[in-house]
Amino acid sequence: MTNYAKLLFQRFIMVSFCILIQIAALFLSVGVLSGYSRWFTVTMNVFMWIAVIAIVSKRTDPGYKIAWIIPILALPIFGILFYLLFGGNRLSRRLKRRMRDVEQTHRENLFQDPAVLRREAKLNPDAVLQSNYISSIAFCPVYDGTETVYYPCGEAAFPDMLAAISRAKRYIFLEYFIIQPGKMWDTMLQQLRRKAAAGVDVRVIYDDFGTITRLPGRYYKKLEGMGLKASSFNPYIPVLSSRLNNRDHRKFLIVDGETGFTGGINLADEYINHTHPLGYWKDCVIRLRGEAVWSMTVMFLSMWSHIRDQREHLPSFKPDYPPVPIGRDHGFVQPFADTPLDNEAVGDTVFFNLITKAKRSVYIMTPYLVISDKMISALTVAAKNGVDVRIITPGVPDKWYVFLVTQAHYPDLIASGVRIYSFSPGFIHSKVFCVDGEYAVVGTVNFDFRSLYLHFEDAVWLYRADCVKQVAQDFDNTFPLCHQVTLAECKSVSWFKRLFGSILRMFSPLM
Repeated sequence: MTNYAKLLFQRFIMVSFCILIQIAALFLSVGVLSGYSRWFTVTMNVFMWIAVIAIVSKRTDPGYKIAWIIPILALPIFGILFYLLFGGNRLSRRLKRRMRDVEQTHRENLFQDPAVLRREAKLNPDAVLQSNYISSIAFCPVYDGTETVYYPCGEAAFPDMLAAISRAKRYIFLEYFIIQPGKMWDTMLQQLRRKAAAGVDVRVIYDDFGTITRLPGRYYKKLEGMGLKASSFNPYIPVLSSRLNNRDHRKFLIVDGETGFTGGINLADEYINHTHPLGYWKDCVIRLRGEAVWSMTVMFLSMWSHIRDQREHLPSFKPDYPPVPIGRDHGFVQPFADTPLDNEAVGDTVFFNLITKAKRSVYIMTPYLVISDKMISALTVAAKNGVDVRIITPGVPDKWYVFLVTQAHYPDLIASGVRIYSFSPGFIHSKVFCVDGEYAVVGTVNFDFRSLYLHFEDAVWLYRADCVKQVAQDFDNTFPLCHQVTLAECKSVSWFKRLFGSILRMFSPLM
């Protein structure tokens, strides 16, 4: 009974219960009002068409529009309420101001070196066009003096992450979606406490919803008591708000502005395969050393300022980067961030550009395949043009309903020549693109609507960088561990499962 009581009164259960009560109260109120007056129903029908016209006129993915229009037309009153609560990205004046501050921080502290773009343009005009987009829209410059190392699994990266922390002299910044006590976090926390005691500025950001079943409430207070500075992003509180959808899905470990790690792994034991909830957990990490880490540092400090509503003097955090040795070519490295609170889906465009510019191959690892018709068209056209398009998805899923949507995409893709591989040993959590053996993207962005449109994300775009061959080798090593899905297998699935998958696929932008 004690365990059941703990489960019942977990913060997640209590907050969710309060939110459900608010939703029920809204629906009950609307139902009562609609029964008293036919003019109320007429008014709601007017609002229904206003809402539909507003959705159609928005600059967003057509699939996202359709997924909202259907429930609004089918159940106008409830559909409009749901859309007002969870649709779109309406910002308060305060939040607009704070997001402008974040953008201004990027503009003031990240500058594109024109000489780097000229060198990139001379090497490859297509590459510089992609860099130009990220630099001009996300305010994240491209660098050519940064060393990169790719780790094909979390357990390979973890020792180097600890080693980087042990060398810290000025500051250590961590930003993760999930933190959970266990071997990984406890070992890291022990080092962080020692560094904080020695005078190193240690700061931690974690997403409140991502950790809600893994950490006690106000865990940041406990970290503050240990000498660390800590903040939780977007607290999960019992108040209805569309902001509940916007989570901090980024993963950063930054040391002294000189070494930076990002990738798929969070700070919990399954990410280093100390525990095995879904079989073998395939994930990845990329390490940067050099100038490009400054972009990561600015991203972190911008988020820190956003959460705390305070300004930092960023130039004081910037180290003196040593000059790049003449003749040493590290390729082009471009960390970037994506926010859901603007009208620009940066991650989506970066992926689309890579796919449409591919000449030989497009290799993708993703835990979820919940994509727009535009992206499906890009993948299938590339395959029809003779590009070798392959996608690796999990053999053991973590969310059954999302996996049904993932599988619902298989027939159309396979019929067009895209090859789908199911990772037999367990769960794929890596978010990796590799194109033509020359380009790669490694980061936190899943190939789904939630990552591409609703979450705060980060990634590193790479062209001929040190680690791109390592990324390509990881794909070569992983394909033999997978089962290639055939069209015959897709057709052999029961009609009920196919129908249910198709229905879920229709509403996949809302998942």
